[in-house]
Amino acid sequence: MRKPVLTIFYQFNPWNTTIGGIQTLVKNFIKYAPSEFEVRLVGTGCSSNQPVGKWQEAELAGRVISFLPLFTLQNDNVRSFIPTTLKYTSALLRHCFASDFMHFHRLEPTLAALNWCGEKTLFVHNDIQAQMQAAGNKKAILWRKFPAAYFALEKFLLGQFHHILSCNTDAVELYRQRYPKIAERVTYIKNSFDNEIFCPLSMEEREASRCKLASNLGLAEDTRFVLFAGRLHPQKNPILLVRAFATLNIANVHLLLAGDGELKNIVRAEIERLSLSGQVTMLGAVGQTEMAQLHRISNVFVLSSAYEGLPLVVLEALACGTPVVTTRCGETPKILAANTGVVCEEPTPKGIADALKKVLLHSENYPTESCVQAAKPYAAHTVIQEVYSQMWQRWNEST
Repeated sequence: MRKPVLTIFYQFNPWNTTIGGIQTLVKNFIKYAPSEFEVRLVGTGCSSNQPVGKWQEAELAGRVISFLPLFTLQNDNVRSFIPTTLKYTSALLRHCFASDFMHFHRLEPTLAALNWCGEKTLFVHNDIQAQMQAAGNKKAILWRKFPAAYFALEKFLLGQFHHILSCNTDAVELYRQRYPKIAERVTYIKNSFDNEIFCPLSMEEREASRCKLASNLGLAEDTRFVLFAGRLHPQKNPILLVRAFATLNIANVHLLLAGDGELKNIVRAEIERLSLSGQVTMLGAVGQTEMAQLHRISNVFVLSSAYEGLPLVVLEALACGTPVVTTRCGETPKILAANTGVVCEEPTPKGIADALKKVLLHSENYPTESCVQAAKPYAAHTVIQEVYSQMWQRWNEST
């Protein structure tokens, strides 16, 4: 019997140092795919070694897949004048990639799939309502200028999906209420972190690694680290975080910003304006292994977002034993307990600074073991294997 084919659609190149929870989730679905499935990825290329528009065999995380880049994209961490989603959708319209199973992580490209046969699943990664209503720069998400058009497109496209999976319970309820005829197709799915990479160090190893990083950065040996990781994009609100850090006023605390994006130069300018150059390090895009090490040695991870689903980076921090400070957005406040982090009720510099102080000054209230236990149900090995198990069952029932 032939293997069922899963084709994953997303506008990135998994061999680049790329930033974002969707990219990480896609790579996890490839890494943890059972051998019973043939996995294909339709993405973007980054070099002449990846000819555009042609299937090629490639290896990712020890798994051989078929990969087809639709066009060349040198840096998917920074938006171009023409949105990458638009380029990707336009290129996809010229092909037919109908498969036994198809996973989509953005709505727009599914225009191309309306007439494709096979089981289609849409992953919804954000709270769409909160995303559309978020204050701030309307350019952050182009659809925020035309919300009625987005929801009209959504209504037109959603009927083709057999499954609509969201890691945000508010988004699940929104879709069920908005589209009652397909409500039974909308379900909650846990987001998942790679439990083979993100795990804690012993207390001794953690201290030694923290001291080593402080030394490498020319900082005092007792420096404590606050970590931010994500795209430098209005959604993540890194400017708010920098301003919060300016009001923190605790000696020997250093902010690490791991990420890249369109706000990079604006963030750097704000750091200089606030005279924080000696207290903040911009690390740029960071690979997964290095990211895990940063989580392990940090005293607290901070999320300053305007809207979210359930960020993988939060699960990764907890899995490494690091408590989390977050704004009240997305699913994160629902999974944090009193001994694993603090939720800021006011998304202001003072609100975030006060929350950081609670963790930094009373680290004994946020033990490593509690953080690790909070992340445990979201381990990729468990969550993703369950998704594949259900797919396998449906495949057997249909053949």
